[in-house]
Amino acid sequence: MTGTLYGVGLGPGDPELMTVKAARLISEAAVIAYHCARHGRSIARSVAEPYLREGQIEEKLVYPVTTETTDHPGGYEGAIADFYELSAKRLAEHLDAGRDVVLLCEGDPFFYGSYMYMHERLAGRFQAVVVPGVTSVSAAASVIGRPLVQRDEVLTVLPGTLPAPELARRLADTDAAAVLKLGRTFSSVREAFAEAGKLDDAVYVERATWGQQRIEPLASVDPSTVPYFSLALLPSPAYASRQSPASPAPAPAAGGEVVVVGLGPAGPEWLTPEAASELSAAEHIVGYGPYVARVPQKAGQQRHASGNRVEADRAREALSLAASGARVAVVSSGDPGVFAMASAVLEQVSAGHGSGVRVRIVPGVTAAQAAASRVGAPLGHDYCVLSLSDRLKPWEIIEKRLDAAGAADLVLALYNPASRTRTTQLADARAVLLRHRAASTPVVVARDVGGPEEDIRITTLGELDPSTVDMRCLLIVGSSKTRSENGIVWTPRSY
Repeated sequence: MTGTLYGVGLGPGDPELMTVKAARLISEAAVIAYHCARHGRSIARSVAEPYLREGQIEEKLVYPVTTETTDHPGGYEGAIADFYELSAKRLAEHLDAGRDVVLLCEGDPFFYGSYMYMHERLAGRFQAVVVPGVTSVSAAASVIGRPLVQRDEVLTVLPGTLPAPELARRLADTDAAAVLKLGRTFSSVREAFAEAGKLDDAVYVERATWGQQRIEPLASVDPSTVPYFSLALLPSPAYASRQSPASPAPAPAAGGEVVVVGLGPAGPEWLTPEAASELSAAEHIVGYGPYVARVPQKAGQQRHASGNRVEADRAREALSLAASGARVAVVSSGDPGVFAMASAVLEQVSAGHGSGVRVRIVPGVTAAQAAASRVGAPLGHDYCVLSLSDRLKPWEIIEKRLDAAGAADLVLALYNPASRTRTTQLADARAVLLRHRAASTPVVVARDVGGPEEDIRITTLGELDPSTVDMRCLLIVGSSKTRSENGIVWTPRSY
């Protein structure tokens, strides 16, 4: 009978925070394995030491490199990969001999733990049991006496090894955060907190629950003193706001405004100079997550990302921020006044939200304009812009408008033509238009214009296959005068 591999979480460092199960398994196992550097000392072993017994076999898994360079032909990654393979073979020898092996792991084995590399190599051959442990994130929250998250708040856990701009983007988009793996990454992590406008709220915690633990404001820490076993914590903002000393509510500051900004259909090359200026001047960026991610990060700027179906909530949040005197930019793809956030914001103003807040609209290049430019000038004469989504209006209204536009011989730019749950509308729209248009009428199917998956197809109304169209497409259906020749589509200005 083969032995069992146990990945045992030791918790954050205080031996008393180890689970009862972890302590029992450590005392019972024939083999205790642990990672260490070449100096031979192991933090994991020191935590587990009160539960070790005489006669146990100890397997030191000594890392070949930690922070130093290596002459391994595969570099650092190659050296570490070989080390894990060798370590797995050493543990497998004990398991094959019927000896249970406890592999010690600080914190939790499956939370950035070193155990996982043995698990993926051995779990398919031997029985493997993982014993969870208290994470460093939970320990850090406990020692600073602040909740991590409350109610609907979002906690994001990030490795400090991410590039600073990516860290800043993710920090700006979350309520609370923990950034691990500091050490040499500390300066870029602190830079990211500053870029996200959250440096003053972040706490540095070193060796939480250990005798030599250290707690300081992140902004005041000397980078040269930061070890690997430390983290940056951004705790619950709701708790912090309730703990602030009570003071009279300030009067609404002058100058608060909401600027609804069109980002254009894709990357920064589609952004107008006016839109770029407004985004740079804003103190808060509010919008659908993928659109907020397209806005360049600016130091001190707060970002408020949300889902795709909460336009009203997003508008109210922006107006509330502006009511306190802030400059708020609400972002939309394309033009904000075309099936986008401008109407949503103005609707909430009309409902009584954001009293005294100024609202301005900054236009952007529309998806229809972008798609038209790729093929010529299909919008060269009168045209109609219509959304096929029946989420906010009934299909009967859409069909009536399609019929009217078809009878009026207008070129049509069709937004939101299909989605996973809307699979029949485009075929129905095609049937309506064929009452008024020849099957040879040119149709442009434009997908992800300006993006990495851009695809422009020219077909005809008769040959249009609705199954090839999804939510990222925009369609332009020509009028009776629209021409298509040699990949160019245009509608003459004379009728």
